[in-house]
Amino acid sequence: MAKVTARDVALRAGVATSTVSRALNKPDRINIHTRERILDAARELGYVAARPTRRGLVALLVPDVTNPFYFDIIRSTQEQLRAAGFLQLLVDTGESGRTESDTLAQLSGLVDGAILSATRLDSAALVEAAGHLPLAVINRQHDQIPGVLIDIRVGLRQAIDHLKALGHETVAFVSGPPDSWQNRWRWHEFEEQVQEQGMTAVLVGPHPPTREGGAAAADALLVTRATACVAFNDLLAIGMLQRLSRRGVAVPGDLSIVGCDDIFGADFCDPPLTTIAGDTEQAGRIAASRLVTVLNAEQLPATRTTLIPTHLLVRESTGPAPRTARA
Repeated sequence: MAKVTARDVALRAGVATSTVSRALNKPDRINIHTRERILDAARELGYVAARPTRRGLVALLVPDVTNPFYFDIIRSTQEQLRAAGFLQLLVDTGESGRTESDTLAQLSGLVDGAILSATRLDSAALVEAAGHLPLAVINRQHDQIPGVLIDIRVGLRQAIDHLKALGHETVAFVSGPPDSWQNRWRWHEFEEQVQEQGMTAVLVGPHPPTREGGAAAADALLVTRATACVAFNDLLAIGMLQRLSRRGVAVPGDLSIVGCDDIFGADFCDPPLTTIAGDTEQAGRIAASRLVTVLNAEQLPATRTTLIPTHLLVRESTGPAPRTARA
């Protein structure tokens, strides 16, 4: 009796042979009804798909390995992958979408899949990369790719309510990298929520999401009429604190500053930083788990993106608005 092939299954199901391969090896990338038709045809014909060669490697790509925000993500993804039988390969892409894209191309065929944390790829490039390598994303929302988003909205609303209660009327968003989906999304949510409160929103930046970037951001903030700001991330905010201290600007006496991420060190900088916090360790575990689900050809949840809630941690970098605003 002749061996049943994927082509036989494709003919029975009325689809292309490549569609059979996707249905069996990458089920999240195909319509569920088409996949069920293919599985029925495979069962009827007694087809057994050859298991793809597993290399036991998964890459984690981060924009800046020195940013403490990624410490918990690196550890939690590694632990989750190890439990599933995979070794994690860590790659620093240097805040460059081009480097990220080139790295993914080089990794294809070398690793089983990749987790992209705070990817700098645009939507088209992300979909193209996912066509060559199974992916999961952290802090990026995409309806075709499984991922986890640390949902800033609740924590941001708490921050704006906090600043309004302190008497601030003009509040700035200190923007991070311009090619960051997360940065654009945070600015959109910030502007909308500030305006809902009857306050004035100001955009400052973009700036590199580093302490060095924070120095330039502080200088730019001082020429606005804002008496408070929310920074894209804690590194920017900490760099701003350092620069403002050198310029003799009191925080929070003259300016109130809120960061994002609650990184290691945010609670013992000077002054301790008020910040929006989410569970980054949980984000890493879920992203790794989603990728393993894809690699095992198991069914993903219907909702591709899992949301991690956030909350405001009030420390000493925020206080009442100054009586006299800067000119």
